[in-house]
Amino acid sequence: MDAPLPLRSERASLHLFRTLPGDMAPRDMQDLMAFPFFSLAKSPRIVPIDFAAGGVTIRVEASAEHGLATIWDADILIWAASHIVEARDAGRRISRRMVASPHEILRFIGRGTSIRDYNRLRAALNRLQATSIMTSLRQSAEKRLHRFSWINEWAARTDSGGQSDGVELVLPDWLYAALLDDALVLTIDRAYFSLTGGLERWLYRVVRKHGGHQRRGWRFEFRHLYEKSASLSSFTRFSLELRQMARRQPLPGYRLSVERNRDRVEILVFARARLSTASCGLPVNPLVPSCVDKHVPSRHRDTCYHASKTPNQNVKTDGYGALNLDSNLKESNFVDVAGASGLWISREGTP
Repeated sequence: MDAPLPLRSERASLHLFRTLPGDMAPRDMQDLMAFPFFSLAKSPRIVPIDFAAGGVTIRVEASAEHGLATIWDADILIWAASHIVEARDAGRRISRRMVASPHEILRFIGRGTSIRDYNRLRAALNRLQATSIMTSLRQSAEKRLHRFSWINEWAARTDSGGQSDGVELVLPDWLYAALLDDALVLTIDRAYFSLTGGLERWLYRVVRKHGGHQRRGWRFEFRHLYEKSASLSSFTRFSLELRQMARRQPLPGYRLSVERNRDRVEILVFARARLSTASCGLPVNPLVPSCVDKHVPSRHRDTCYHASKTPNQNVKTDGYGALNLDSNLKESNFVDVAGASGLWISREGTP
């Protein structure tokens, strides 16, 4: 059964942008890298994300059926952003109404193309559409809030002969506007898609957003990173994960270390890794271009943030393990929605 479309679909008023297969640099959006918009857990999260700092407020809500969109689901938005920016720079006509084959999407984000992968893609699209975001970010009027979902609508397409013709989706205008602003888009390392832990993926995006190519690196107190993540994990578990990552060095292109200030507060320091050394756990593609946020200074003597004493949630730890694509629904990074066990097929049953 395909995803239901709104009674008054906006598709008819939008140009259809058909993506082209091919290699291109992955692009991510700085707003999505800097703020907590996604669940980092494998198991379904229903608890909303509430975040407020520096005049920015964010609330992310989930449906009971699907749960919050996860940081793995966000790979689909990275795919969309990459194609829109690439086509725009090439002078092609673009639109927030997009169509592509599921195979192309899966290959771009480093997934397999088995039946199970197609079902997980369907479930991810459902979560992206069902997740509701309300934020003051990039709103001109003070205290004005904009509400949207990551995908306005989506559907599996069939041609006149009843054969599969890809998947069509419509991005929200809030997201599309950010993609048209070069200052709000950064290229990321393709090795990002190989990161298996939710916290690893989130931290890479934070590091890439703030660190860029700053030679002296950047630094954050553990407590600030914890609150910035909106994780439901305990602070103790979160801190342990950061220390373990500093030992494993999993982030492509960046080197992590842990320091303590005069008050014995732990601080995570990250700096650009040298391309000639194997200082990180994953290879770095030196040909991928990179943008640097010009508003980020090189480094401060003091930490970027003074910790508050309020934890995110008084709940049990989430856990961040390897990408578990073959486990049951409760433990899997990708959770198929109830009743969506069918293949990504046309009505006649053709993949």
